[in-house]
Amino acid sequence: MPEQITFVGHQRPGLPSGDYHITVEQRIDLDPEPFTASRTFSVAGDRFSLPQAAVLSVFPPDGSLGDHSNVLPHIVLKRPSLPWEREPGGTAGSTSPWLALLLFTDAERPRPRTVTRAELTRGTASIPEPAAERLEPSDEKMTVIDVPRSLLAEVLGELSDVRNLPYTAHVRRGEGPDAALVIGGRLPPAGQSCTVHLVSLEGRYDASGQFAYGSAAGDSEVRLVSLYNWRFACADTEQTFATLARKLGRSGAPFRLPRIGDPTAEPFLDQGLVPVRHELLEGGRTVSWYRGPFATGPVDGESVTPVRSPDRLLRYHPDTGMFDVGYASAWQLGRLLTLRSAGIATELYEWKRRRSQHHLREVSSAYPLAVTEIDSSCPAPVATFLNDLSLLRGVPFPYLVPDERLLPTESIRFVTLDTLWLKALIDGAFSIGRLGAADAALDRLHPPPVKYPRTTGVLIRSDLVSGYPDLLIDAYPGARADQPLPVVRRDKLSANIMLCLFRGDIARLDVHQRPESLHFAIEPDGTNRFGKALRNASGGPGPDLALLTYGPRRTIPLRTLADAMADALSIARADFGPGDFARQMIETAERVTYLATGITPA
Repeated sequence: MPEQITFVGHQRPGLPSGDYHITVEQRIDLDPEPFTASRTFSVAGDRFSLPQAAVLSVFPPDGSLGDHSNVLPHIVLKRPSLPWEREPGGTAGSTSPWLALLLFTDAERPRPRTVTRAELTRGTASIPEPAAERLEPSDEKMTVIDVPRSLLAEVLGELSDVRNLPYTAHVRRGEGPDAALVIGGRLPPAGQSCTVHLVSLEGRYDASGQFAYGSAAGDSEVRLVSLYNWRFACADTEQTFATLARKLGRSGAPFRLPRIGDPTAEPFLDQGLVPVRHELLEGGRTVSWYRGPFATGPVDGESVTPVRSPDRLLRYHPDTGMFDVGYASAWQLGRLLTLRSAGIATELYEWKRRRSQHHLREVSSAYPLAVTEIDSSCPAPVATFLNDLSLLRGVPFPYLVPDERLLPTESIRFVTLDTLWLKALIDGAFSIGRLGAADAALDRLHPPPVKYPRTTGVLIRSDLVSGYPDLLIDAYPGARADQPLPVVRRDKLSANIMLCLFRGDIARLDVHQRPESLHFAIEPDGTNRFGKALRNASGGPGPDLALLTYGPRRTIPLRTLADAMADALSIARADFGPGDFARQMIETAERVTYLATGITPA
């Protein structure tokens, strides 16, 4: 996040979108007839739809399941002038945007429909005929929603007056490119799913400055053009970012099964081993130990690869009378994954054949004549496949977490990658074409092009993963957030499980939202009123703000709130603009730090 963010009230384009007619007249003294020339030109801009690239982010995130009941939804637009490129009509000034965010619960949610420009005004829903523009195709498609007038009036709240629109949009200016933000004026109800629509208000206000419902009355429908929409849910009041992240800290434990009090088994469980069913080649069945690539600490031992059979990697523990099948399973899995990818298996086999021919030429002097050069370098697809395996890409989840108790719900586990397990996995994948001892010797002489640096990681199983899709995780080698460890993999393994791998040892882990998750929130008092902690000019605590009352359907009277802020801060209302309002409404993205001693808010 940039160290300083500036909020600008608006950014008007050089020319708003629309058609223009220019006439130039020139008079000279020698000719009484003036010379006149006219030209018509158009400024084409987004009107009935937005390209996907025009939207940088939304908050709450699309698909989020957290508690956002005190948050006003907002959308970040790539072009900073976009909200002011058209006019909402009425008595609007140059600072009134033509875009607005409207929030609907599932019970209220209008059904989006796709229509063409020619079909826009057809049907019973009320919408004024937009002014035609020269470059506008009649078959342009757009999304519309039809909303009952009574519901729309309550959802709009104070936005039914065009003079209150300026406080719904501003420009954010920081280290990167400027971006426009449009803020909604309604809070999401707790425990419900919501849909937010970015709608066009172009020309929707009458000469008095009020929203024009046209012929619609009562429950008759009003049509709006929707340029973008997304969904989220306020599923649980305990699902806030900070609450979920702190739960992870309290559930921190080694990557091992719960203790059972057996002095013989505990040393194996401490290493992350779990008992699994084992079917022997002779047809018998037994129980063996298994551990995947995630260890609870450094692993001792030396690799015995390359081998020609997974049985060479079986271990036997006489204290328990049980086999350890971890490395044998890894070898067999690697081999099966390669065979499943026919293209990789073929390229690997052909490469080994060329490598063998190249090796024979090097050890033989029986070639008096020039021969064609043999390319013995590893094919790029094979190298990529093997390196992906070294980061566990493509490894089935049960091989990573063989028992659910290793990773309970709402938990975080710190792990170390077992290099021996990875080498067994890669050797199994590399074993295609290894038929005899000579092939194994050649594979030992020319090992696969994979490196095994020290790698640690973290597994998170939490609603934090599903509820906050843009979750960021940074790891550091010390307690200070200086130079982060390089991230080698960050992937979701399921809707609520995330795996992050880092080069080096983790001493500190920061879990946080993206900087663009900067959002706008109020402070409910538990009744039908709300407040907001103000900031003074230096960013410190400001004066107290008297509690205000919600509008219908938990809408926030933005203009009333802005005037109350100006009064409390002793600023003239005319001088308290949308940028000042945004600065007071902002809530920073939360960050939780996990250390060896626990978690602390950053």
